[in-house]
Amino acid sequence: MNRPIPVGARRPGPRRAKRERERERGASPLVVLGAFALIPAVGLFALFNWAEGAVDENEPAPPPPSTLVAPPPPPAALSTSMLSLRRFPTVLSRELNISDFEQAVVPFLATLNDRSCAAVSVDGVLIGARNPDLAVIPASNQKLIVAAAALDVLGSETRLTTSVSTAAAPVDGVVNGDLFLVGGGDPLLSSDWYPTSNLERYAVLSSTSLDTLADAVRDAGVTQISGGVVGDGSRYDDEFFAPGWGVGVAGLEAGPYDALLVNDSRVLNDDQRASDPNEGAAREFTRMLQERGITVTGGASSGVATPEANVLASIESAPVAEIVGEMLANSDNNTAELLMKEIGRIGAGTGSREAGARVMLAKLREWGIETSNIVLSDGSGLSLDNRLTCAAILAVLQRHDPASALGLALPIAGQTGTLRDIFSDHAVAGRLRGKTGTLNNPPFNADPPAVKALSGYLPVEGGTAVEYTLILNGPTISDQSEYRPIWNGLIEALDTYPSGATPAQLGPR
Repeated sequence: MNRPIPVGARRPGPRRAKRERERERGASPLVVLGAFALIPAVGLFALFNWAEGAVDENEPAPPPPSTLVAPPPPPAALSTSMLSLRRFPTVLSRELNISDFEQAVVPFLATLNDRSCAAVSVDGVLIGARNPDLAVIPASNQKLIVAAAALDVLGSETRLTTSVSTAAAPVDGVVNGDLFLVGGGDPLLSSDWYPTSNLERYAVLSSTSLDTLADAVRDAGVTQISGGVVGDGSRYDDEFFAPGWGVGVAGLEAGPYDALLVNDSRVLNDDQRASDPNEGAAREFTRMLQERGITVTGGASSGVATPEANVLASIESAPVAEIVGEMLANSDNNTAELLMKEIGRIGAGTGSREAGARVMLAKLREWGIETSNIVLSDGSGLSLDNRLTCAAILAVLQRHDPASALGLALPIAGQTGTLRDIFSDHAVAGRLRGKTGTLNNPPFNADPPAVKALSGYLPVEGGTAVEYTLILNGPTISDQSEYRPIWNGLIEALDTYPSGATPAQLGPR
C-alpha cells in the first residue's frame, strides 16, 4: 500500500527509495562485515595514540602550571667592599703584624746568654733568633726529634704487638714446657694496678693491659704450664741504659728497659725495679696467670722464644701517635728510648740506640736540616752528650703545626702534662703548647751546664701559629728563680702577636 506523500514533500528518487527500503529491512551483510573489519584497526590506532601520549620514565615530568610569585626584594648593599683589608686572609695580615712582633721578640732574644739559643717564627717565617746554630744540650727537647722521626718512620697508626707463645700447642690445657712472653717494643704495657699506682710522677696514658693478655691465655684453655714463664725482649739489643747519663739517673729517671717492658720494670709488691726488664715482666705475668687458676710449675726467667713458636694470644698497643703523645705529655724517658730503638729496627733493621740515631739523623738531613754539629746520644735527652741546635728544633716544628699529630701531643699550658701547673694564670693558658726540658748537673761550678728548655707552638686566633724554641744552658739555669723570669719574658713576647681574622670575619657584611 502506498503511503500518501505530504504536501510540499519531495518524492524520493529510485536509488534513495532503495536505500530507505534497505534501512527498513536492516544493514546489508557487506556493511556488517566491513564494520567488524574496522574494529582491529580502530584498536591499533587507539593503542598507538596512547603510546605516543605516555610519559617516558626517563624524561622529566611536565612542569606544573606556572604560578606567578612576587620577586624577593633586592639584598641590602654590602657595608664593606670586596677588597676590604678586613677580608684579607691571615697570610696577608701576617705581613702587617710581623714588624710589631719583631719589636717585642728581638729585644727579648738579646737578653739570653752566649751558651743558650732561641728562635721564633710565624707560620714558618723567621721573626728572630739568638745563636740558632749553636750546639746546646737539649735535655728533654730531644724527644721532639724522636717524636717527629717516629711518626714518619713508624707511621702514626702503627701498633706494637706483645704475644704469648709456646714451643707446641697445649694438649688438654697443658703447656708442655715454657710459656714465652714476647715483647714487641710496647713501652706502655702495664698491669691494671700500675697506671694509678702513683709510683711515677705522671700517670701512664694510653696503657696496654697485661691483664687482658693474661685473660686471653686463660680463655685459650690453658690450665697448666709444666715449665716456667720466659720474658723475651730479643727484638732489641740488651742495652738497658744509655751511656752519658749523669749521676743518679740510671734506674731512677729511666731504665732498665728492653723490647719487653712491663710497668717500667716494676713488679707488684716489689719495692725495687727489676734489674732485667724481661725477667721482671715474666714474674709479673706469672703472678697474673696464677691468679687466674693456671698452674705454673717453673719460675720466671728471660730468654728467646723459638721462631716457629705457637702463638696462643697477643695484644696490640695504642697507635704510635698516642704513644708519642704519652711520651711528650709526661716526658716519659723509657718511652723515648724504646721508640728510638724501634726507629732503628724499622729504619735500619737493628733494634738499637745507635741504629735509631743513624735513622733519625738521616731523616733530619732528608728534611733539609743541617746536622754537622748535632749529636743524638739517646732518645730521652738524659744524656749529657746530646747536642741540638735551635735551628734544627724550629725546622722540625715548622714541618708540623698545632693541629698535627706532633702538635696535639704536646702538653697544654695550665692544663696537661708537664705544663699542667705552668702559665695557668696567664693569657696563654689553654693555648700555648710546649715541650719542657730539665737537666740538673751538680756540681754547679763545673761543666757540662744545667739545662732548661721550652719549645712548641702558640696558636693564634684566625689560623696563624707562632713556632718557638728556647734552650737555656748555664751553671744554675735549672733553678726556678733563674729560668722562670726568662720563660715569662718569652711568653710575654710571644703573646704580643695579634689575632688574625677568623673565617666568620672574612665573610662579606
